[in-house]
Amino acid sequence: MTHLTQKSQVTIPKQVRVALGLGPGDDVDFSVENGKAVLIKKPKKIPFDKWTGYLGQGKTDDFMKEIR
Repeated sequence: MTHLTQKSQVTIPKQVRVALGLGPGDDVDFSVENGKAVLIKKPKKIPFDKWTGYLGQGKTDDFMKEIR
């Protein structure tokens, strides 16, 4: 059993962390369904995803010629 701290924090039990593959730095989300709290692991973002499409649809070689 886990208790709520004075700062409204809880420790996620090891068996739940292992089952969800949770580790330090992972993002989680909470929702309430039928009066129960649901913990959802958010997918990790790949650092380069934010740059996808940034340079347009051209080929790398064409882009390199253009910037030289």
